[in-house]
Amino acid sequence: MSTEIRSKRLTTRDIRARKGDEPLVALTAYTTPIARLLDPHVDILLVGDSLGMVLYGMETTLGVTLDMMIAHGGAVMRGSARACVVVDMPFASAQESRELAFRNAARVMAETGASGVKIEGGREIADTIAFLVARGIPVMAHIGLKPQAVHVAGGFRAHGRVEAEAEAIHADARAVTEAGAFAVVVEGTVEPLARAVSEEIAIPTIGIGASPACDGQVLVIDDVLGLFSDFTPKFVKRFAELAPEVSRAVAAYAAEVRARAFPAPEHCFGLGKPKGQG
Repeated sequence: MSTEIRSKRLTTRDIRARKGDEPLVALTAYTTPIARLLDPHVDILLVGDSLGMVLYGMETTLGVTLDMMIAHGGAVMRGSARACVVVDMPFASAQESRELAFRNAARVMAETGASGVKIEGGREIADTIAFLVARGIPVMAHIGLKPQAVHVAGGFRAHGRVEAEAEAIHADARAVTEAGAFAVVVEGTVEPLARAVSEEIAIPTIGIGASPACDGQVLVIDDVLGLFSDFTPKFVKRFAELAPEVSRAVAAYAAEVRARAFPAPEHCFGLGKPKGQG
């Protein structure tokens, strides 16, 4: 019998309990191999609708479908064993009605096995969040800059610079907390506002372009690794520059193929080193 002890997967309850404790580490993941690499190091794997831009070359996240999120959510679950996996609800999948939101979120949970879903919105979506939570679907909220509402917001910009907008974000944070969200992503907000929100509400805040005072941080994995180079937001720190390495590796492969240096005999079935060698 194997003596290997498998680590227990973190739950949304565990994440909720980390408020004010050691900072939560979150990264996006979209595929099984990447999830395997990230899983030992992070607390949350977010299957973000950012995959539309990062993997599919879309200009915004608006074209991402529920089927796409389910496919990638399942892939990330298969590649992880420890992290709490949360799947984004894509554009228009939760806003029409709370009943539609439940049907779509239930499908995500059932077909992926994920621990919860993430829904963009504050006060306008709070009733839906409460409806889902009451029916057994853990919800991570998302306030501040909301990419699915980028056209209404006037593009990708920092939020909370003017008093009215800051007050609205405070109200959104309170609303999603009262609705039962287990955590909330605070994106693209000015630092003092994100700090104040983190101090005010009772659930963990996960910052992205927000504040070091947030209870955790999330970034897009391709930004972290230096693989997505279309643009680099101010809040991104690249911890590696893998794009040039990928380019060099592919160039070396192409050169060997064209020179007929690859595949060599050791890469072919039925061929080996000539007798007397090695």
